[in-house]
Amino acid sequence: PAPVGLPGDPDPEEAVSDDSARHGGRVRGFPHERGNWATHVYLPYVAQEEFLELLELLVSRARTYVPSVAAMEEFHLSLSQCVVLRYHWIDPFVRSLRERLAAFHRFFCVADQVKVYTNQNKTRTFIGLEVSAGHFQLLELVSEVDRVLEEFDLPTFYKDPSFHISLAWCVGDLSGKLEGQCLRELQDIVDEFEDSSLLLRVQWEQIRCKSGNKYFSFPLR
Repeated sequence: PAPVGLPGDPDPEEAVSDDSARHGGRVRGFPHERGNWATHVYLPYVAQEEFLELLELLVSRARTYVPSVAAMEEFHLSLSQCVVLRYHWIDPFVRSLRERLAAFHRFFCVADQVKVYTNQNKTRTFIGLEVSAGHFQLLELVSEVDRVLEEFDLPTFYKDPSFHISLAWCVGDLSGKLEGQCLRELQDIVDEFEDSSLLLRVQWEQIRCKSGNKYFSFPLR
């Protein structure tokens, strides 16, 4: 058992409200509780000007089918689900991640296939670019991240994951409106975009872990 009074531990008499209206209508995957730190392991993607131009074209076209589609403000490729850590687990969790990821080298992947996703409870829909090359290296990384998650009895990543960079989102399950004709038009925009084959060939240089408001980086060799 952990000692009482750790920073970030909950006051048993303190109630926390969670108003989805403050988050663009998004709904939490699990209830907010003081002392619970939402944690996520991912590969950060720094968008270049050309990528943002492509994103603007895709979002503009998607809005002709679903007007509420909004562009993502930051971009990444997930290596874990969002899991919950207690405050006193963060440092040992990060240490274990650092040890397991230390041997990995930088690598490329290609993310050029437009795909529509929904989250597990169908409260949000996403448009993403799925990885078409580099899958093996990503699975190796996930395998090591999963081992760390298992050490802390936390949920591991999805079986047969569809690795992707999310581009845009909307509230609710609107996949039916975005798939089919809309999806084909979005893929045409990607395929016809100038230098898209170079633009969507991504070199990953670091892994990052976000836990609450804390960020930890693990450079690839």
